[in-house]
Amino acid sequence: MAAFLQSLVLMIFFVIAGHLLAYSLIQYTSYDRILIWMVNHMGSTPIAAMFGCLLFLAFFFWTSRKMIADLKDIRNGLKQMAAGRLDYSIPVKSSDELGEIATSINELGQQFNQLLQEERNAERSKNDLITGVSHDLRTPLTSILGYLELIEHDRYQDEVELRYFVTIAYEKSKHLKGLIDDLFEYTKLNNDMPLALIELDIARFAAQLAEEFVPSLEKADMSCRIQASAQRLVIMADGDLLARAFDNLMANAIQYGHKGKFIDIQITRTDEEAIVRFINYGDPIPPKDIAYIFDRFYRADRSRTAEMGGTGLGLAITRSIVEAHSGLISVSSTPAETCFETRFPIAKLVT
Repeated sequence: MAAFLQSLVLMIFFVIAGHLLAYSLIQYTSYDRILIWMVNHMGSTPIAAMFGCLLFLAFFFWTSRKMIADLKDIRNGLKQMAAGRLDYSIPVKSSDELGEIATSINELGQQFNQLLQEERNAERSKNDLITGVSHDLRTPLTSILGYLELIEHDRYQDEVELRYFVTIAYEKSKHLKGLIDDLFEYTKLNNDMPLALIELDIARFAAQLAEEFVPSLEKADMSCRIQASAQRLVIMADGDLLARAFDNLMANAIQYGHKGKFIDIQITRTDEEAIVRFINYGDPIPPKDIAYIFDRFYRADRSRTAEMGGTGLGLAITRSIVEAHSGLISVSSTPAETCFETRFPIAKLVT
């Protein structure tokens, strides 16, 4: 519309200027006979109309050349996106309507590209999950079937060896059940399972947790120390799920920090958050593993984890539980200590 109006204004201006120029030529130059002949035989109105149309077309093409170039860019961009290049960006050369259209198409392409990447990541995660589950289920199941086959074919020397085979098959079965339970719980947590939130005193909760782990601590020749900066620190939490998360962190600290003899549970607060840290003084986590420590089926020490019966889902479940409570979990590790830190919003109690 702007190009049309601009061309129309320029045409009117030049038609009037041409009329005045023709009048001047008739009055003051030797071209008067030619111009008078054209006016007498063709008429001034048709001449003006033809001259105006030619001028309008010339001006319209001249004023719309930028618009045509922008339309070509938009058309080329749409072809690129239709061919699957959703990351292609159309050049935005102006802030007019065509510029706004190009910007909107670019934003739409970015959204589609993001959705496509998320879908690909979800598909990759699903495949990784299936691969991990298959591997972790196959290993104990193969052992169980192997020992049961020995028993089935009476390939044992005496009752002592028979009981040994049964014991191994039983232990492998428990490991298999633990993996299936962890996998089931992880699936529930990642499908927006509702939380049964209650007011929970986090310091008392941690003390109860430490008491439940006394036998495991004594077996590992370790002890737990609790340091709380506040007598009462209340958060809104699902007690069962939070117990599972803290159990995983405590069990992890016992497994990999037994060389340090101590586990410290530190409870502090900020204005809006309750902070719970589980600190052990065993071997550090390698720096290359820190970024992946909460990924499902990821094991920083695969041989040691397999030996201790880990499923590779404990810390992934813990992160899911903490994030379901609108909290954050992080880990830091140095040769001196390894610290798993959790943060939860402090409950706003009604007095």
